[in-house]
Amino acid sequence: MGTEIKTWQIVDGKLSPLRTNLKNEGRTEPYDLEPWIASHPDIIGDDIAIIGRQVMSKSGPIDLLGIDRSGNLVIIEIKRDKLPREALAQAIDYASDATDWTIDKIGEICTAYTGKGLFEFISESFPEVDVEALNINDAQRIVLVGFSVESALERMIEWLSDNFNVNINAVILNYVKTNNGDELLAKTSIISEELERERVKKKKKFEIPMSDEQGTYDNSTLESLLKEYLIKDRVTSQRIRDVLLPALLKKKTLSREQFKKELLEYDKTLDVSKVGYHLTTISLQLGMKKNDFLRQVIAYEYPTYNWEKDNFSLREDYRDLVKAVLEGIKKEMTPVNGDSQL
Repeated sequence: MGTEIKTWQIVDGKLSPLRTNLKNEGRTEPYDLEPWIASHPDIIGDDIAIIGRQVMSKSGPIDLLGIDRSGNLVIIEIKRDKLPREALAQAIDYASDATDWTIDKIGEICTAYTGKGLFEFISESFPEVDVEALNINDAQRIVLVGFSVESALERMIEWLSDNFNVNINAVILNYVKTNNGDELLAKTSIISEELERERVKKKKKFEIPMSDEQGTYDNSTLESLLKEYLIKDRVTSQRIRDVLLPALLKKKTLSREQFKKELLEYDKTLDVSKVGYHLTTISLQLGMKKNDFLRQVIAYEYPTYNWEKDNFSLREDYRDLVKAVLEGIKKEMTPVNGDSQL
């Protein structure tokens, strides 16, 4: 018959069944249930933060959109009554669309709902998480929320989870209004949260090797590696070349906030709400294990979070080398007879 929660109140030493429900008490899904879950997402999972509500997808609005501490999107479909089998197909449809969403799109959704940038919101929601090492939207999770679940749907969820490691779960709620007028909300899950967390970890495809160790190259090799990286036709390489390094040649130390201002000054088309994301992509490049040559010339600190790079500076021993590399690249990029060499 599926899963359902029932509640009894103890009155004068006797059990009295409580048969209240949202509909009879004038509570609705959009005006009550969704806001309750959005303000306290831990009722559906202790590693979920809400970044959007009624988010439009190609197949319709997603009731609530969350993100977990691994950077996975969480599609949350809510029903005021029993969860039907159709709810699963609907949620899968939403998830299939969300799998192609870019970080920019997800960031826009997050900012519109929370008023904060995506990485800023994640760091506040999960302070222990290394945001710069996250693979955002690497996988998608589905959470169905209702007040009971059809036995057929319960079997489908367990089968998909057990046999195919699909990140899906159903949370069954129970709304109670006691004889004293107190309102209570209880829950249980089809898949235990511990097991669900394990499956989310296994689903993760890969992690980018990160390091804070600096390179130990001789000057000639270091100069070649820097030039090869900085001359690439990639946005992040160009911003390190045209923004970060020139700023560090002028200033002894550059804070994150100063860096953001430099980026906005360099590219006035940048959205102020997204500049933190662009800084994070640069910071990610500095932290990649393979880019130890960048860390050989650029130093940084972790004054706020153990993952958030700040107070960037040039190592004094390499200041002249960096200046020479930038001047050499600039000469190569200077147009000759009206034609650029790049």
